Amino acid sequence: MRAETVTRTGGQILVDQLVAQGCDHVFCVPGESYLAVLDALHDAKSAVTICRQEGGAAMMAEAYGKLTGRPGICMVTRGPGATNASPGLHIAQQDSTPMILFVGQIERGMRGRDAFQEMDYTQFFGGMCKWVAEIDDCARIPEMIARAYATAMQGRPGPVVLVLPEDMLTESAAVVDAPYVEAAETWPGLTDMAKFQKLLWAAKKPVLLLGGSRWSEKAVSSVTRFAERFDLPVICQFRRQMLFDHTHPNYAGDLGLGGNPDMLKLIKESDLLIAIGGRLSEIASQSYTLLDIPQPQMTFVHVHPGAEEVGRVYQAHLPIHASPTAFAASLEGVQPPQVIAWAGAAKAAHESYLAWTGNPARLPGTFQYGEVMAWLRDRLPDDAIVCNGAGNYATWVHRFLRFRKYGSQLAPTSGSMGYGTPAAVGAKRMHPDKTVIAFAGDGCFMMNGQEFATACQYDLPIIVVVVDNGMYGTIRMHQERDYPTRISATTLKNPDFAALARAYGGHGETVRETAEFGPAFERALASGKPAIIHCFLDQQAITPTTTIEAIRAKALAGKA
Repeated sequence: MRAETVTRTGGQILVDQLVAQGCDHVFCVPGESYLAVLDALHDAKSAVTICRQEGGAAMMAEAYGKLTGRPGICMVTRGPGATNASPGLHIAQQDSTPMILFVGQIERGMRGRDAFQEMDYTQFFGGMCKWVAEIDDCARIPEMIARAYATAMQGRPGPVVLVLPEDMLTESAAVVDAPYVEAAETWPGLTDMAKFQKLLWAAKKPVLLLGGSRWSEKAVSSVTRFAERFDLPVICQFRRQMLFDHTHPNYAGDLGLGGNPDMLKLIKESDLLIAIGGRLSEIASQSYTLLDIPQPQMTFVHVHPGAEEVGRVYQAHLPIHASPTAFAASLEGVQPPQVIAWAGAAKAAHESYLAWTGNPARLPGTFQYGEVMAWLRDRLPDDAIVCNGAGNYATWVHRFLRFRKYGSQLAPTSGSMGYGTPAAVGAKRMHPDKTVIAFAGDGCFMMNGQEFATACQYDLPIIVVVVDNGMYGTIRMHQERDYPTRISATTLKNPDFAALARAYGGHGETVRETAEFGPAFERALASGKPAIIHCFLDQQAITPTTTIEAIRAKALAGKA
């Protein structure tokens, strides 16, 4: 960090600020609008990952933010480059992930003329980002980037967009670098914790629910000790499964799509629900049916780092404005009652979870996806990073894999397709020594599958499991429920994904039968190359528990 005043170009000032903030990775698609920044990156300590499309670059940056808690950095050019990046920003907004997108811009003197690729980025991104600003003066770059880091990380984290006029980046200024920015921590008050302990002591059926962001490995350990001391059943929200060890005797399951009925009953019958970090949005709340609105039917404690989220949907009996990390640390001082009225509830909930996830049902077809998940959960290292996008194929991942450690899951709570492959590339770029596996449906993979080329370019041996059923399966499922037999716009004709992997320079495997998967996975791992395992799933196997035919029959019977 430069403490003295040094004259530099705007491009150099910007890159120096990123280095001062500890930025070690930049994900980008290059553009002529920010050449001065690219030139400054040439000599910088930050590694640059050149991506094939801005959506993939933004998702890699979002994955970085999920794993580190500090903003992932993405750089794109103006106009179509910026709009292509918007899916990654939407994921960061919905998932509460810190991220900063830098967008190259037209020269300042051309603004308002509808110049080449000109856009109003405040108008375009304003509804999905925490802050959007254009830097008009290169002397203000340190100030603006410091604010961007603070804004992205503090309260409820989210994305920030900074717009960079091309001519501003080539101007020079003598400025001092901004200091390293830490997110302000919001701690619960002593009164909050005293009230919280009283509620726990009065409870008969308490449940602990974990979600959201602003967690750390230390915070997860603190919450685990708290759950052990109070013998609490613990549930993780949708795609936040890495917040609690699934093999722990207190773990009761995840609150997502197709949840365990016993787990849902446990929440509905609870007399104290303690939600730490999460918003309880649509998926976790089971389409807002699990808890009464505006005030839940059970005593509700809601802990969240964003003041605007506390009371936004649910009026808690005890609202606590605090980050999960700070609240977890404060839990160390909360004492359990002498007699725990709910003793044994966690054990029963965990046994139900094990039964729900233990033996996958056999479905039509020679490839039994559930059996493959069971094989993988015994094979993958505890610190493996598992990535996926959106689609019915992901329900097998969430139900049958068992997450053991913080930092082991990358998945969009926003339900965005095309996330798994770029997230895996970003994760492997950060953690080259860890096993990184991505799951993708055939439709999901094709949305950002070009980033497999990025994995090959940087020799990142990720493994992508493409589950191919020749259709947009989730939409087909809903069609059969609402418009049975009327198949429309959901059929897909796919390439040979294993051959595609080899064409990119990676390793490809084709799996049509369950027994073929294990050897194919081992060969993919041993190849040391980015790999695609192309698995063919029978179209009837639409979820872990039912078939297209069964859904259609039920829908037709209802219409009769």
